[in-house]
Amino acid sequence: MKLKLYISIALMSLLVHPVVSQDLNISGKITDSNGEGLPFASIVVKGTTNGTTCDLDGNYSIANINQQDVLVYSSVGFVTQEVLVGSQSIINITLSDDITSLEEVVVIGYGTTKEKELTGAVSVVKGDAIEALNPTRVEQALQGQTPGVDITSQSGSPGGGFNIRIRGISTNGDNKPLVLVDGVVYENLGSLNPSSIESINILKDASSGIYGVRGANGVILITTKKGKRNSKPEISVSSYYGVQETSRKLPVLNAFEYGVLANEAFAAGNSAVPFSDPVALGTGTDWQDLVFEKAPIQNYDFQVRGGGESTSYSFGAGYFSQEGIVGLDKASYDRLTVNFNSNTKLSEKLSLDLITNYTGSERKTLNENSIGSVLFNAVNMAPTMAPYDANGDFTLANGLGSEVINPLAQMANTYNDTWANRVFGRIGLNYEIFKGLTVESSLNFDYTNERFKEFIPIVNYGTGKVFNQVESSVNENQKNFWSYTWDNVLFYEKSISSDHNIKATLGTSSYRTRGEHLFTTGWGIPNNSVEFADISRANEIRIGGARSEQFDQRLMSYFARAEYNYKYKYLISVMARRDGSSRFGPEDKFGVFASGSLGWVMTEEDFMSNVDAIDFAKLRVSYGTTGNDKIGDFRYLSSLNGEGVYVFDGNSLSIGTATGGLSNPLIHWEKNNQFNIGLDLEFLNGHFGLTADYFIKTTEDLLLEVPVSGLTGVGAPGGASPVANAGSVRNKGLEVALSYTGTVNDQLKINVGYNITTLNNNTLSLNDGVSFIDAGGFGIGQLPPTRWVVGQPLGAFYGLVTDGVFQTEEEVAAAPGQTDASPGDIRYVDVDGDGTWNNEKDRTFIGSPIPSLSMGLTVSLDYKNFDFSAFANGGFGNDVVRNYERNLPLTNKTSYYTQRWTGEGSTNSFPRITTGANDNDLFSDFWLESGDYVRIKNIQLGYTIPSNVMKKIGATSLRIYTAINNLYTFTKYQGFDPNVSSGEPLNSGIDIGYYPQARTYQVGLNLTF
Repeated sequence: MKLKLYISIALMSLLVHPVVSQDLNISGKITDSNGEGLPFASIVVKGTTNGTTCDLDGNYSIANINQQDVLVYSSVGFVTQEVLVGSQSIINITLSDDITSLEEVVVIGYGTTKEKELTGAVSVVKGDAIEALNPTRVEQALQGQTPGVDITSQSGSPGGGFNIRIRGISTNGDNKPLVLVDGVVYENLGSLNPSSIESINILKDASSGIYGVRGANGVILITTKKGKRNSKPEISVSSYYGVQETSRKLPVLNAFEYGVLANEAFAAGNSAVPFSDPVALGTGTDWQDLVFEKAPIQNYDFQVRGGGESTSYSFGAGYFSQEGIVGLDKASYDRLTVNFNSNTKLSEKLSLDLITNYTGSERKTLNENSIGSVLFNAVNMAPTMAPYDANGDFTLANGLGSEVINPLAQMANTYNDTWANRVFGRIGLNYEIFKGLTVESSLNFDYTNERFKEFIPIVNYGTGKVFNQVESSVNENQKNFWSYTWDNVLFYEKSISSDHNIKATLGTSSYRTRGEHLFTTGWGIPNNSVEFADISRANEIRIGGARSEQFDQRLMSYFARAEYNYKYKYLISVMARRDGSSRFGPEDKFGVFASGSLGWVMTEEDFMSNVDAIDFAKLRVSYGTTGNDKIGDFRYLSSLNGEGVYVFDGNSLSIGTATGGLSNPLIHWEKNNQFNIGLDLEFLNGHFGLTADYFIKTTEDLLLEVPVSGLTGVGAPGGASPVANAGSVRNKGLEVALSYTGTVNDQLKINVGYNITTLNNNTLSLNDGVSFIDAGGFGIGQLPPTRWVVGQPLGAFYGLVTDGVFQTEEEVAAAPGQTDASPGDIRYVDVDGDGTWNNEKDRTFIGSPIPSLSMGLTVSLDYKNFDFSAFANGGFGNDVVRNYERNLPLTNKTSYYTQRWTGEGSTNSFPRITTGANDNDLFSDFWLESGDYVRIKNIQLGYTIPSNVMKKIGATSLRIYTAINNLYTFTKYQGFDPNVSSGEPLNSGIDIGYYPQARTYQVGLNLTF
């Protein structure tokens, strides 16, 4: 055999032997990405037949070459590479794998598989797509990138969080997916450096059940960048600097307009007008201009990766800093990250994985997303008031109600800081028992220490303000979290006659997380100064001023998965997991959950052999059940975690403990039943791709707190209603992802990706005596604006229906029940048809906070050394409640009030302005707006310096770019941002003046040595 091989090599060498003698001899070695030599790789002088092949170790030698020649290096299964000879005599080449999308490895949880072998619904976001967006947080890189994954902002402030929902909202409890970074549970993605990510894999269907209870809401698997063996150290440096500004200001009245409307309102209420000459007021103070500022953002990353014969390694460090567009340093976030990964081959069969990460962060915040927040005050503050009085002190916001204060004074008197230090990682041993059978044992660990300090000075914001402080205080909190996961997994892989391919996974997993919290408040800070704000310097710590909390949760699991395919044509995967949770009682502690999936690669069938247009077609179907235990610890028991106040000796108060949340020993696992059918297509020579999935996810035995009588003490400090299994919710929808990759000519390449998701959320049942649950908040002292009931989505808006504006006294008289109405007021519909209007009886469902459709679009162009990319995302079909207006006689109004009713026939959509009694502020569809939007999320233009220029300075590549994030949002919504949410299922879509996401202008570079 070897003789035939050498003869073949000799004959090939004769065939490609050069016929023209040149003047250089070139030699070297061709290797793969792991440093292994590539036998029989081809080396040819471009444009000629002059060439040779490598020996068995990848070594080659070719003679008679001149400096102007370009050598073409190629091998089957690898990307061809071209090199200009120049003055080189030794040229070593590493060829990268030529992996099509079907051959790419996908992480599926406790293992990997190839794209073509997938039977579940898995989406992949690659590292280069993440880098193209330059996100400050990982969630921003997922937004709009994959179908079925909905991302909403909790706040646009530096360090602000995001809500991640995979295929809808399934429960009133915790809907967050499980996030694993290199196998380590990751609760806060804000502490992860996006630049360190190699890929993100999202398990969306029942395949997430391999992670058991923690994967009930889907699983996000993040893999970080690692080194490769037998490779020289590669050093990369990346950096960007940017300037942020608000992407939107609300159109509010200037001083003249405000004076005119205020006079009109007071006159309509039969009161003396406040302004004798509105014209003299001019434009006044634009409080939003004073609050919003241009703020810097910057990021620096350093990475080095490489490896030797038995070890691969990577080391990285990054620093990120962002100041707020509201408050600058008063609302800022700084993050330092350090990571080290290594894989060491201890012997031929034993290897050691070590992953260590450190994140240190500091975050300062302002009051936001609530009544009395900085932006709430900036919108409602009177434009006739100056920011400072004649003495240079902050103006007091008298006459504007108890919640509206001078936002500049508010920011100046805000002092808080949160410091967090986190160390997490993984230690794993992998041993090959025999070929095809390996065992892996790994310990994943995570420790976080968090400190918080807040100083509240003595301050007066005006008469009767709820934020006035008559005594200074300091709050200091200390939190410590520990968690570990110990996994032991057996992997088996076997091919029989190349037709039957078998994989099996068997394992156990132990998880524990615990924490300690200490909260302390001290009163009386010396000199009313932040300089002395410390518990040790406070005059006193009163009863109840110091308390502590502890928690401890544990999981014990056993799991198995079997995969089989016949000729990669017929695919099957089944899995089962037995989970035990400390959150349930002895009788219900364990639950068994199973799933299965099938795949059929239709293009492997004979009847598809003549269909040239379709390169690959696969049909997938899956069904399975996962469990959920996302409730508080030990809710099946009565615990003494409530707060009790006791009186001794007739006049002495003592703080003790009392019964906390009511127990329910019968609570058991919440279950998600998931069905998915999908189709994967590649056609027209791989230029086009299509993935489509239809899913139905039904959650049964919902774990939720059920309403009970207040006589049980649930409203006392530390008290809570009991948890019960009470209801079911269904999410169903269609996901479609389209892609195109093409080359117009040798210099222009185009990539386009588009995805769209439809979603229908519906409550199927609420049992255990629960007919509906009201929640949310609107205005002050009003009925709850959301209701959860059978036949409606979670958190559907529940309010009054309007029917225009009363035009005449006769119309008012014809509407019994609206006793406070006058011409110009909102007319409400008698929904129940009893002949009279009533605020409680005539409420109905008027909208939903859940988008029925979402989409994402990515376009990238490469022309010569230039590259351009643009990304947009959008959501449609949801509603947002406008709740950022205080609506008192002298608070400012949005400019939409200029469209108010001023007399019969003037308008039938916007009510009059008055200080008199009316019902216009009641929650109704008047305050509900469409949340539809399309946002140009990112555009970027880059230029890569030619490689021959970079070689002169010893560098491999240098790319410089400029980018704009959050360029523009197309929406009819009147607020700051339609894509915001508190994350609470029954309180979503209520906008109290959410901090908008900033528009950012960036310049940056990526340098590699």
